[in-house]
Amino acid sequence: MRHLDTIMEMEDTVFDSIETSASGAEGALPLTEEMLTNWASGDLFGLSQNVGMGWRPDQLKGQEILILGTQGGIKAEDGSPLALGYHTGHWEVDLLMKEAAEELRQSGNIPFAGFVSDPCDGRSQGTKGMFDSLPFRNDASMVMRRLIRSLPRRKAVIGVATCDKGLPAMMMGLAASHDLPTVIVPGGVTLPPEIGEDAGKIQTIGARFAKQEITLREAAELGCRACATPGGGCQFLGTAASAQVVAEALGMTVPHGALAPSGQDIWKQMARQSVRAVMQAVSEGLVTKDIITDASIRNAMAVHAAFGGSTNLLLHIPAVAHAAGCRVPDIEDWKEINRKVPRLVSALPNGPYDHPTVRVYLAGGVPEVMLHLRRLGLLDEEVVSITGERLKDTLDWWEQSPRRQMVRDRLSEDGINPDDVIMPPAKAKATGMTSTITFPTGNIAPEGAIVKSTSIDREMLDENGVYYHKAPVKIFTSEKAVIKAIKSDQIEAGDIIILSGCGPSGTGMEETYQVTSALKHLPFGKHVTLITDARFSGVSTGACIGHAGPEALAGGPIGKLRDGDIVEVRIDCDKLDASIHFTGTEGDECGVEEGTAILAARDIHPELAPHQDLPDDTRLWAALQAVSGGTWKGSVYDVDKIIRTLHKGMEAEAAEKQKDPLEAESSEEYLKEGR
Repeated sequence: MRHLDTIMEMEDTVFDSIETSASGAEGALPLTEEMLTNWASGDLFGLSQNVGMGWRPDQLKGQEILILGTQGGIKAEDGSPLALGYHTGHWEVDLLMKEAAEELRQSGNIPFAGFVSDPCDGRSQGTKGMFDSLPFRNDASMVMRRLIRSLPRRKAVIGVATCDKGLPAMMMGLAASHDLPTVIVPGGVTLPPEIGEDAGKIQTIGARFAKQEITLREAAELGCRACATPGGGCQFLGTAASAQVVAEALGMTVPHGALAPSGQDIWKQMARQSVRAVMQAVSEGLVTKDIITDASIRNAMAVHAAFGGSTNLLLHIPAVAHAAGCRVPDIEDWKEINRKVPRLVSALPNGPYDHPTVRVYLAGGVPEVMLHLRRLGLLDEEVVSITGERLKDTLDWWEQSPRRQMVRDRLSEDGINPDDVIMPPAKAKATGMTSTITFPTGNIAPEGAIVKSTSIDREMLDENGVYYHKAPVKIFTSEKAVIKAIKSDQIEAGDIIILSGCGPSGTGMEETYQVTSALKHLPFGKHVTLITDARFSGVSTGACIGHAGPEALAGGPIGKLRDGDIVEVRIDCDKLDASIHFTGTEGDECGVEEGTAILAARDIHPELAPHQDLPDDTRLWAALQAVSGGTWKGSVYDVDKIIRTLHKGMEAEAAEKQKDPLEAESSEEYLKEGR
């Protein structure tokens, strides 16, 4: 009782104001005999709940529309923070939700709002919080789907989301709502500081300070300015911005919806435009399965390639396709798209000119890029968007629209040529821009791997556009160990780093941006190659090869390498061919075939193991997504496959018990004791 009096202290007058009944709402519910006869009790009770929350009984005849948002944090009446969100990306989502709700209310409809907030990959970089990052996407999408189904009389869903996991989860949740009209309202982007560094580079202040690249004061001042406005996703084409681009390319948003500057009037108007679009879809019977099709998914893949989007979308686009019931693209589809589609967008982090995402928006954003792709014959123009218009008609409208002219003129006022941000194909090629992603394979990644080859420094390529690196490797089994090595001068120009054990089973397939960002912003970094079974932040650049499969802890050859092994890396950035091979040891090199046999005979590295703090939630996710096809299938939950596998396991366990019940019982006790 030492603290209770202090904790429970309050004014005695609060007891005088306790009430035990209330008058309730005035008026009457607009019930009919048909409603009382045929409606479920929950539908009827919902009307009582509606007026109980303050909705007027005479306004209950509108259509119920659900607004789902990823809002985080709590604002005071003046907009100042009472409690912070996890990141700027969801801090202003409530403003978009309010605009949408007002538009719905003014048109006689009944808006409902639900919330599933999301974490920040930047905030969790290098921490145990990253173990929950990718698994969170599946969990959030599941909750969103449950919320949608839990409002039985909803006629449409409006999803408002911005960032790395919240927006892909929202896309999956809405894509699974096959027979409902749905629309995405992207949360937009934050602005860069007038003087300072973007939100990607600022995440390297620790490594740069350790290498005496910046002072303590510089780090403190630059860090204070990096997120220059309170809302929106980061200023580069990372996972958040790439997901917004893909949502629009799929037809899930209104035209020119991705990458709008958060908090500004043009951004707010997008929410109202989205309401008008989805209500038109309700009246015309246009539903999600009419919009997300095999053709629209291929369009989205093409637009992703043209933008130079984050490699994380190779996890998210297949997951959206799976949720929509469409064909899930495989590695051959990605190879074909990236060989055909030129990169046209010059922006952070890929360059060659580091324009922030707000400039991409003002240069015309997704519809401007699609105009170029249309001229190249790379799009299916018969797909429809949430507006109900065919892509062909939307692009015809955009090409002649005053909106296009006005946003591009606004960018020109800042002294920026829009065609230097979104380049015509000939100009992009002349500038040295190459297609976005290459898929290396080899005896250390027989299932394949991913490198954003377009972001490799052109100085590191030969006259044929090939990056070549052959060297003894340095093995690490944790991101923390690599960062320590970088900060303590144990990594040098010419090194090949192998970071293994960081796939789904080891760390939940953590993002290793701490490592890739340090390599990007340190002078020798472009001379270092990284190969890992982890994934990368969308802002990662350089010769960083991720998603190596099979992962080390699933017996993948990458987990059998040792310090000093020779690895040969070859990436043709023009033809998009690449290989990563183990070719023996120093003084005893061998061919690829012999190297394959040597690795097959080896045990995995003795230090490899799942991280000791890997949460049970993540362990479960890793197992379920592995059964469902793993990372190349989008790390989804294929329910039928999971159920079949469980049934087979249960049958095998039952057979084992029948064969030797004493041995089975002994085995169960052994496991319970945690041995």
